[in-house]
Amino acid sequence: MLDTHQAIGGSPQQPGLKWTHLRPCAVSAHLAEDDLAVSSYLVQQVYKHLHLGRRKMSKRLCMKQVAHRDEQFITIAQLTQAFLEAGLPVLSLDTKKKEYLGPFYRPGTGFGTAALPVYDHDFSSAATGRIIPHGIYDVGQNRGYLTLGLSHDTSAFACDNLRHFWIEHLQWQYRDAEMVLLLCDGGGSNHVRHYMVKQDLYRLAQALELTLVVAHYPAYCSKWNPIEHRLFCHLTHAWQGTTLLSVEQAQALAAQTTTQTGLEVAVWINRREYPTGRQANEEFKENLDQYIDFSEKLPLWNYQIHPRLL
Repeated sequence: MLDTHQAIGGSPQQPGLKWTHLRPCAVSAHLAEDDLAVSSYLVQQVYKHLHLGRRKMSKRLCMKQVAHRDEQFITIAQLTQAFLEAGLPVLSLDTKKKEYLGPFYRPGTGFGTAALPVYDHDFSSAATGRIIPHGIYDVGQNRGYLTLGLSHDTSAFACDNLRHFWIEHLQWQYRDAEMVLLLCDGGGSNHVRHYMVKQDLYRLAQALELTLVVAHYPAYCSKWNPIEHRLFCHLTHAWQGTTLLSVEQAQALAAQTTTQTGLEVAVWINRREYPTGRQANEEFKENLDQYIDFSEKLPLWNYQIHPRLL
């Protein structure tokens, strides 16, 4: 007997949303136990009529409701539009998950005469190294700038990457720009509450002689950062179905990342060491308002850093 309570599920928030884990052949077999001869093909047609198709899970349920979330999204949208209309750079920053070097399994397929042999276990202790992919996505120019780090994901690492690509590439794209909009997540090397992040950004603004306008995405909203769906997803495809045996190989594959909309990616290997546990200067912390111009609206997430003498 087919137990519909175990076979079919739904959502109390969406009465029209239904699913089942039973394949058509399993439904046919259950019906046969009740002397009902129904082919799996007919069950497939019933599934089609009920709009039951193979679907993946969708990460739509927010784990936590963040106060002023919608207001910050409106602020980011307004800032982005204003900068783009003025021809000023809008840069989306984030760090992709770490990748271990070695013959490890990676999802995806490739063309070949035989399967690519890899380890049967993904133990990090067997890796020959790891890379930390830190990305910068230019929203206006549809260009990606990727750094492959070999040390730690710190604020100094993120700022050095931005400094490198500004000097090598971006300053020639925006010759007259005096300010840059940085779209950042709220954690990691761009943590919204860490003094060290703001101190490193301040030093970067002095070095580049640029005003850095920083807007952070609220907690649990990092997937809306443009870099996630305009650069990182395509980078994942570029690395799928192959092993990353060296950082140079990862660089070569990442540099081939393209899309039909014309995405181009520049890749740099950052071999510097970045120690963790650094502390901001006490004088900087005690006089933070003298270095950082916080917005009157949602100052935790929005602020400007101007180039000026210490």
